[in-house]
Amino acid sequence: MASEIKDINLAPSGETKIEWVRQHCDLLRTLYDEFEKSRPFAGKKVALSVHLEAKTAFLCLTMAAGGAEMYVTGSNPLSTQDDVAAALVKHGLEVHAWHGTTEEEYNSHIDAVLSAGPNIIIDDGGDLVHRIHTKYKDLIPGVIGGCEETTTGIIRLEAMNKAGDLKFPMVRVNNAMMKHFFDNRYGTGQSVWDGINRTTNLIVAGKTVVVAGYGWCGKGVAMRAKGLGAQVIVTEIDPVKAIEAIMDGFDVMPMAEAAKYGDFFVTVTGCDKVIDSEDLANIKDGAILTNAGHFDCEVDMAWIHENAKRSWEARNNIMGYELPTGQTIYVLGEGRLVNLACGDGHPAEIMDMSFAIQALSAKYLVEHGAELKEKLIDVPEEVDRHVAELKLEFLGKKIDTLTPEQEAYLNQSL
Repeated sequence: MASEIKDINLAPSGETKIEWVRQHCDLLRTLYDEFEKSRPFAGKKVALSVHLEAKTAFLCLTMAAGGAEMYVTGSNPLSTQDDVAAALVKHGLEVHAWHGTTEEEYNSHIDAVLSAGPNIIIDDGGDLVHRIHTKYKDLIPGVIGGCEETTTGIIRLEAMNKAGDLKFPMVRVNNAMMKHFFDNRYGTGQSVWDGINRTTNLIVAGKTVVVAGYGWCGKGVAMRAKGLGAQVIVTEIDPVKAIEAIMDGFDVMPMAEAAKYGDFFVTVTGCDKVIDSEDLANIKDGAILTNAGHFDCEVDMAWIHENAKRSWEARNNIMGYELPTGQTIYVLGEGRLVNLACGDGHPAEIMDMSFAIQALSAKYLVEHGAELKEKLIDVPEEVDRHVAELKLEFLGKKIDTLTPEQEAYLNQSL
């Protein structure tokens, strides 16, 4: 099938972006060279649905260097960068994606990459895995396994596995230490505020930021908001995480109460209707709402569209809404992932670690997929540690190692 992209003539701009990423992704560059020699994916088809920008493109090229036949689409209607998609086509990859797809177009692109009959799936949010289990069951026998990038996707996989519906092994990439310690915390923390700041051109210092969810992503968003000079309120459903937020110096309260005080809101929970109609009834006039979770359901956009007295484009990528209760709110990026709908996503050095885990997990599946009995598996410890050791080396740092005597001391029995 021929690629479906916006404009092949945009490729030079995309190539420039990819080259910038290549220069700053030491791990992927190393794997590219290794894969080019060892060809671990020779004869294998890989379907990939990840936010389609330059860092993802370099992952795709790294997999292709290893012999993979790549079929690529985006994982969010607003995160695809059309020039990057064009550059990948110029490199000979099959791409089905463009920025601003309708729901029908988005699903059509998912179908296009799955119809190739993939052996390995690289997913971000779970759309490829869900679709192949519901619409392309006949292709399941050809799937060795897959990798899932996000918390949201893993939640979906765990539900499928619990119900007995998951038919092939999936690696929980998000659970790797070299992924969520850095990608979720430092990557999300920086990129969320990059997207908000470049889109609003408003100051954060002296304002109140409400962060919904205090997982690894929420920790990063709250930490960076504090660094920008904001007062931070955290909303949570987990008492342990709530106490952690308090001891990290943040206030904690229910969303209905926090709604009265927030100037900026960032939802990052992976759940539905985190800011709902009851919260919106209390919301501070002029509040700016953003979402950093995978799906555009954390802010109840359906209710807003149905009930707003009027709406208007307040600024590029910012919609204003007058609520029935009289307040005005502003929503960035249609309530979709703010760091990608309004920015370039995580920094290159962060995604270098995450995508190295992705690439090596895919390689592990090719080598060991037939032996795996569990349908949900963690990234092997040796892969996690190998990426950490390489990253530390590129950072120019060394650490201590245990002496034989120390190892004996730590391993002594009663």
